[in-house]
Amino acid sequence: MSDFTSNFWSVYVAGITLLGILGCAILLWATSRKKVVSTADNTTGHVWDEDLTEMNNPLPRWWMWLFVITIVFAVLYLVAYPGLGTNPGSLGWTSTGQHAKEVATANKELEPLYAQYTAKKVEELAGDGGAMAVGERLFMNNCAQCHGSDARGSKGFPNLTDNDWLHGGTPEKIKETITQGRIGQMPVMAAAVGSPEDVKNVAQYVLSLSGNATDSVRAQLGKSKFTACAACHGIDGKGNQAIGAPNLTDDIWLHGFGEQAIMNMVNNGKVNQMPAQGGKLTEAQIHVLTAYVWGLSNKPTKATP
Repeated sequence: MSDFTSNFWSVYVAGITLLGILGCAILLWATSRKKVVSTADNTTGHVWDEDLTEMNNPLPRWWMWLFVITIVFAVLYLVAYPGLGTNPGSLGWTSTGQHAKEVATANKELEPLYAQYTAKKVEELAGDGGAMAVGERLFMNNCAQCHGSDARGSKGFPNLTDNDWLHGGTPEKIKETITQGRIGQMPVMAAAVGSPEDVKNVAQYVLSLSGNATDSVRAQLGKSKFTACAACHGIDGKGNQAIGAPNLTDDIWLHGFGEQAIMNMVNNGKVNQMPAQGGKLTEAQIHVLTAYVWGLSNKPTKATP
């Protein structure tokens, strides 16, 4: 219920739950109190299909007691567990806590497996087949949703196999990115660039930086306006990994290629987020995952004797 901005629905669901239990209890009580006058042959007098008669036998006591036990169990469950809106329950149980406990148990059991990898450098670990098999599973479970099962990414999600890095591709930087996450922001630059025509000219100039066919006149006009972009991307357009500014000269386009795509970025800006994995994965798991990601675009070194 914490996802809702109002407590209305939590109260609504709690009310329906309690009314349901109360209704069952009242129905059971009313049914047990009702007496049907039977005839001499112990029937109710109701006949269907000419010869089907309804007997006046009481409900089996075992069935009645099971019904009562079910109602009592439901009440005790709602007292012990968080089933009534925001009430945490007397046991303090939460699904989040249960998940965290199970994860901690699993990580404890896996410690011996990861212990053999933590002493190795990332560059050496990338050449260990066993470690890379583990790293691949970690990648599939935690990274493939955005970067793809082949790690080649898609529009808005970086390709991890081409050795083009927004924040740096050293083992230290990759580990930092995985652990802490990243928030990339391209501010709206239309006002700083100038008129819509100036934005179009800048888009042509940016395209020319990577050797793409452009309108040379517009590109030349856009060069002087590119100074508004140079603060992040550099005067030569090669970017700045310290702040995650992309290299505009390598013909690799994260958010789409072409004049219109570039104009959209200048006019609208863009915010991207790489979620932090430090609170989800252990330090040893991040070490193995770092080696796997690093190895996608680099050759591992031989282990030293």
